[in-house]
Amino acid sequence: MIPYFAGRIEQGWGLEMGSRTPPSDSHLLPGPLQRPAPDYFRMFYADTALSGSAPATQCGLSYFGADKVLFASDFPFDAEGGCYLVRETIRALDELKLPAEVRAKIDHDNVQAIIGRRRAG
Repeated sequence: MIPYFAGRIEQGWGLEMGSRTPPSDSHLLPGPLQRPAPDYFRMFYADTALSGSAPATQCGLSYFGADKVLFASDFPFDAEGGCYLVRETIRALDELKLPAEVRAKIDHDNVQAIIGRRRAG
């Protein structure tokens, strides 16, 4: 949902944060962010568990970048015990006709990098 609501996040946590808070409740507001809110959201890792939606997958890739997207399918939570969502996620990725290096990042390289960092850290 973050890529889809990026404009609202920027508006709400940037331009308007606290603008409608009564002065008596101003102590409830967090301090100012050190960076723009979207910078923090782009630090997240996203996955492809979108029930096979190629447009939603492209939206996530555009927002987070290929280095921050991981293959996922919500396995086994579908009527076929996981087969449907795996198949549809692969179909959506295939439909995007991504460059081989981007597809490799999504399919395995990114998760291997995360696991490698955890083991080393």
